[in-house]
Amino acid sequence: MIILAVDTTTFAGSVALLEKTKLLAEVNIDSSSTYSERLLPAVDFILQTNGMNIKEVDGFALAAGPGSFTGIRVGLSTVKSFAFASEKQVAAVSTLKALAWKLRHPQNHLICPLLDAKKGEIYAALFESRGGKLKEIVSQGAYSPDRFFSLLPSNRIIFFTGNGIVAYKDKIFQYFKDKARFSHRSPFIAFEIGLLGYELLRKKKGVSAQELKPIYFRKSQAEEKD
Repeated sequence: MIILAVDTTTFAGSVALLEKTKLLAEVNIDSSSTYSERLLPAVDFILQTNGMNIKEVDGFALAAGPGSFTGIRVGLSTVKSFAFASEKQVAAVSTLKALAWKLRHPQNHLICPLLDAKKGEIYAALFESRGGKLKEIVSQGAYSPDRFFSLLPSNRIIFFTGNGIVAYKDKIFQYFKDKARFSHRSPFIAFEIGLLGYELLRKKKGVSAQELKPIYFRKSQAEEKD
């Protein structure tokens, strides 16, 4: 199964091509302001360098959110058009789960993906990694930092990842002190989106282009004005 995975939810966007769980190629797009201009050329490049065209893709994996509303819309509309034209299924994957998946480990530990949602909020969740699998401990959502951090255990080591640790590093130290660990892994997650997407597609849990929806945990500014 050939999977095309797309992530445009943060500044660290990327596109990946997988054959089941094997990474064939990945292209990083480090600029959310130009996704509308750079996403399609990145897709064309990754397919052409592997001697493929879009018709040979068996399914799509999309980082459906949370994240930048503009970035989510660009990725969603692009993948939706591919899926509609090809009548192929799409796996909608959470950005937070993909960030946590990057840090999964056979040993038992806690992972906290954290995205800066602006307006004094964060998109966040807490996962426990067990045997290379993830269990959601604190639900994914939009939180005030203090509300979210108060839900986490302060007596266990937690691995924090995502762009939210830049804005809230001091507050994380305030709550968790020497129990806080910060990931230095690459922020690009199209490969992880593809891995999680493959599992969904393999289990027949993909959706059609018409059924594909973003993962929002709050309304956009445009929706709030309506």
